[in-house]
Amino acid sequence: MGSLSDLILAHPLWAWMAVGAVFLAVEVATGSGWLLWPAGSSALTGVVTLALPMITQPEAIAVFGVLTIITTYIGRRYLRGVKVSSSPDVNDPLTRLVGHRGEVVADFAGGDGRVFVDGKEWSAILEGVGPLAAGAKVEVVAVMGGARLKVKAA
Repeated sequence: MGSLSDLILAHPLWAWMAVGAVFLAVEVATGSGWLLWPAGSSALTGVVTLALPMITQPEAIAVFGVLTIITTYIGRRYLRGVKVSSSPDVNDPLTRLVGHRGEVVADFAGGDGRVFVDGKEWSAILEGVGPLAAGAKVEVVAVMGGARLKVKAA
């Protein structure tokens, strides 16, 4: 065994695993989702070459091509990606205020006022009618643009 090609021809499993590792590295770098299937197919082709040592290199390449087509089709058809949920972002600190209770700090005049919720004072809009005086209890209904809360009497 004087060359790398002799080694690869003698042990094709490792060559197919290396090809799979390259596909997987590119997939991790790009995040496309398309190169997972050739990477897995490459590993399966390596197992086939180990189980059937009489298989030639062109036959192994054909097996790889067929396996790639099959795994890509099955993977894309039946293993759909995670759908983005309509629930609020857990990393957004403002959306977690919805449902919290607080206290009016400044009287609501014309529907606008200030409330104390979760240890901070916020600008707020009153949902519904009627004035609320300082000290009244409120509940956060929504977060409006920026840092403005929509509250209702609790």
